[in-house]
Amino acid sequence: MSYKVQSDHLGNISQHGKKICSSCNYFQGSWVVDNHYPLYDAARCPFTKQDFNRQKSGRPADMEYLKYIWKPNSCLIPSFDAREFLMRQRGKKIMFVGDSLSYNMWQSLTCKLYTAAPNSNYTYNTESQLYTVSFLEYGVSVMFLRNEFLVDLVDTKIGRVLKLDSLSTGNPWKIADVLNFNTNHWWTHTGRAQTWDYFQVGQKIFKEMNRTQAYKIGLSTWAKWIYANINPLNTQVFYQGVSAVHYYDKELDLNAKNCQGQTQVFGATFPGPSSSTGTPGKAVVKKRTAYCCEACRFA
Repeated sequence: MSYKVQSDHLGNISQHGKKICSSCNYFQGSWVVDNHYPLYDAARCPFTKQDFNRQKSGRPADMEYLKYIWKPNSCLIPSFDAREFLMRQRGKKIMFVGDSLSYNMWQSLTCKLYTAAPNSNYTYNTESQLYTVSFLEYGVSVMFLRNEFLVDLVDTKIGRVLKLDSLSTGNPWKIADVLNFNTNHWWTHTGRAQTWDYFQVGQKIFKEMNRTQAYKIGLSTWAKWIYANINPLNTQVFYQGVSAVHYYDKELDLNAKNCQGQTQVFGATFPGPSSSTGTPGKAVVKKRTAYCCEACRFA
């Protein structure tokens, strides 16, 4: 499925690139090696957490995977230019909202900007679930706000209730000029990993319900909030799609029994997301003022 993305607002597509990609299907392509990558060294970036640093977490020898970039079949996307990005986004606030996928994107972007402007003064603040890096010379702030479900999760007398049709935590989102959201895999958790006890829709409370349906109701609540509270003339909104997974050997397009020790990308035929919630996000997001970004990244 193809969506037209106004990439010039983000500053990572030049005027020439914009013309080339204006009607491009970004989601048909393959991973290719670009020796200009990686654009930053995670070990030297002050915003990298230990569990997001692959080299420190046991993969020190293999660096080739850091050189892969996504290349659409029908157009060229210019390489990310961090200095140009900072100049284009002067005075702007960029916010990622979601789970570790959004955190990973926030970290990647801030590390690229830090590496491109190492002598620029910056501040790094954490407050509760909000992380903010501000590049003072440019007036650019890049924020991450942790919010796994986007809708309300509240403690009550009966336990933790995930209110699928309630969203009261959106006020911090209003300050951003660019918003990037994601939510998915937390909806699939069971047992000890599950962070709620009940679902609630209106006045009805459910101990369990179909996860795809719950996810769709919650995402629709988020989409309605965006439509009612965010002016698309002032703020650009992206919804980050579900990452592909490779938990099962049968999903691998290679002869190996599993992915242990594999260092090469599996190719364009590698399957998309396999999740118990499915991907109802496409239908929900398309109806609202947001771009569905299955291949969106700042890498």
